Amino acid sequence: MSPPSLIDTHPNLSDTAPVALSYELFPPRSPAAAETLWTTIRELETTEPDYVSVTYGASGSNRDTAVELINRLLLETTLRPLAHLTCVGNTPQELAGIIGELLDTGVRGILALRGDLPKDGGEPAPGALRYAQDLIELVRRVEQRRSALLCAGKIAVGVAAYPTRHPESPSEEHDVEVLLAKQRSGADFAITQVFFRAEQYADLLTRARRAGVTIPIIPGVMPLTSLRRLKRLGELAGVEPAPELIERLAAADSDLDRLHIGVNATVDLANAALEAGAPGIHLYTFNEHQSALEVLDKLALPRRTHSSSGRNIAARQLAG
Repeated sequence: MSPPSLIDTHPNLSDTAPVALSYELFPPRSPAAAETLWTTIRELETTEPDYVSVTYGASGSNRDTAVELINRLLLETTLRPLAHLTCVGNTPQELAGIIGELLDTGVRGILALRGDLPKDGGEPAPGALRYAQDLIELVRRVEQRRSALLCAGKIAVGVAAYPTRHPESPSEEHDVEVLLAKQRSGADFAITQVFFRAEQYADLLTRARRAGVTIPIIPGVMPLTSLRRLKRLGELAGVEPAPELIERLAAADSDLDRLHIGVNATVDLANAALEAGAPGIHLYTFNEHQSALEVLDKLALPRRTHSSSGRNIAARQLAG
């Protein structure tokens, strides 16, 4: 008889992992916006998230500002940036240079996205990448060339997932097939676009697992506190927010009442996703911390405690 395996003799090795927590930030568009953003960053930093994603404008329109923000996050905070990267309109050579630049700054996580198609309907440059799947494969190629520099490490590559049908997709089934193709190309995890009903995330998880998707699918949750933002995102995603929530927000007597209504609705949505099997929560902050922190307080996620690195502490002392 074979001796028991290490896992058999240590059953607690398979204990449930802590729930992951992350936020989305976007580069500021003005000095005043930068000041507000850094207040938000310092507030969110106290919650010790696993990473923060930094968005990237269509066709790299704000690439320099995004890279500058990522640099500051690495040098002046304890936060780990996940850099958004879009591929539409860019050649493999251009994108390989950008990926190399991100890695040189210390980035070890990339959210590989297709990006919005040109609004003018123009044709992309010859040789330009067209799909997120192509970008994932390019990231892996650049990673392979730099394996010695990365100490044979690995870049974490994330992708987008859609709880409801993508506006350009023929069906939800097609969306899952695309997600499966991204996994086969080397994606490590997925973050969903916004959704407004708990069953939308649970249904995505069921369909994806049946199709063979095994990577973590993290629900992207926005604080449901802004009536204007809810309606706008509903239009962009092609999904109508819950009419009863819209009515309650519209009837609220004050901003404080609106905040409480929206936070409670967001907590219910996030808890339902966790009960459905979500491995974590990704909060779309819109560079504001109050709603995000209110949601986090009420969620009471089981979290591990991170320790600050000496490099970041030293950097803060120098910055201060």
